[in-house]
Amino acid sequence: MTLPLPVRNRLAELILEAFREDAARAVLETLGRYCQGHALMSTDLPFGFPAEFFDERDGTLALKGAYRSDRDELCERTRRAWAVVKNWPHSGREPSLSQALDQAAALFDARLDFEVHEFLEPFWMSAQGPGKEALQGLIQVAVGYHHLANNNLTGARLLLEEGSAKLVGRRLEGLDLDAFALALRQTLERISQLGAEGAGKFDWSQVPKFPRRDLG
Repeated sequence: MTLPLPVRNRLAELILEAFREDAARAVLETLGRYCQGHALMSTDLPFGFPAEFFDERDGTLALKGAYRSDRDELCERTRRAWAVVKNWPHSGREPSLSQALDQAAALFDARLDFEVHEFLEPFWMSAQGPGKEALQGLIQVAVGYHHLANNNLTGARLLLEEGSAKLVGRRLEGLDLDAFALALRQTLERISQLGAEGAGKFDWSQVPKFPRRDLG
């Protein structure tokens, strides 16, 4: 299910900021409390809270009518994001590529694929040489799975094929990308078998783990 673009983009922005600063973590934690059924008082919200998506009713907040049908998806993505970032060491405003890849791995494994794209794109834009193509491949893979989650099987297949091809035989920041590329072929095979059943029948537990360093 796709969130409305303003909500999707703002949530992604908060998730990425939460790796770097406590203010964004406070917002995600507050959204999580809302999702657990706690009443949010309009007078007691952390700085940066996306109040534009809520209406005030008797002093408490409720999602605006246009977004009420998206509550479950918003809350699921918030829950997964908070589980990733709540204990993550702060990376600072300008994380290294190695740090960014560690964070992208955690987001990918939490099925926050759009956020992986948003996180790695600035590094891809500034990269030079073989690393640039490898980063593009990782981004394409993440967007491929994002398309798959939204039942766009054609887009998923195309980007997973293009992305995995860019990872074959590659290394990036000490990470071996070749095994990941090979494992992605299994996803492509499974997509070809879905047919009219669509992504609802896809076994997400079979998605390969994102390449990562051993963080001890």
